[in-house]
Amino acid sequence: MLEYQSISALCAAAEEAGVSLSELVLRDQAEEMELPTEVLYQRMRENLQVMRQAIQAGSMPETRSLSGLTGGDAFKMKRYAQEGGIIGGFMNRSIARALAVSEYNAAMGKVVASPTAGSCGILPGTVVSMLEEGKCTEEAAVMALFTAGAVGMVIAQQASIAGAQGGCQAECGSAAAMAAAAIVELAGGTPHMVEHAIAIAIKNILGLVCDPVAGLVEIPCIKRNASGVAGAFVAAELALAGIESAIPADEVIWTMKKAGDAMSSS
Repeated sequence: MLEYQSISALCAAAEEAGVSLSELVLRDQAEEMELPTEVLYQRMRENLQVMRQAIQAGSMPETRSLSGLTGGDAFKMKRYAQEGGIIGGFMNRSIARALAVSEYNAAMGKVVASPTAGSCGILPGTVVSMLEEGKCTEEAAVMALFTAGAVGMVIAQQASIAGAQGGCQAECGSAAAMAAAAIVELAGGTPHMVEHAIAIAIKNILGLVCDPVAGLVEIPCIKRNASGVAGAFVAAELALAGIESAIPADEVIWTMKKAGDAMSSS
């Protein structure tokens, strides 16, 4: 049984077994929950479908939150992405997907908390983009969510995934790390590369505070989901290029906890 206490331990176990992190996690969860792997796979596939549906619904121009503070930006970004923009169509479409899920969440739509509702757009903005842009199969996308989930479990146990407790670094930072790990696996990277992508993603968002307007998970949260997608892709690309983090992922997670503990309650 895996303990999900250490990123390095998970990645080392996958390397030793000669399998991807997702395969290792799926087998472990099936054993722990005493369920066939097919059942857990199907459950995760349903999560992926919810993500895709949230993107579609949140992309509608009429999407608005109950507060009236947010909505419609995903549609604008999707339309802008058709022109390519400065950083290219793929990235801008990924950003649009992240905005769509986050705005749909604010409009009380059904989303997958990954790891939280406030950061729910980052994982779909990356994994669904890899799928819908033809960079992976559906099976690979589903499996990558197991990798992302394992990363979130370690962070939740060793630090925090709650903005109220650890700041936005704990929400969007954790989501970016989960997404970076998933991207690396989808791109054919090794568990060793996954570990470095996690470290880089969190380091780039350390210290980000939680400061919602009107106490709602809308402003500035939704736009942070967009930047979280960009950060996840950057971390993944660096790791895939063979660039390593000087600080191990587990130490970065520990540092995130310390930074969160040091934040003012205000």
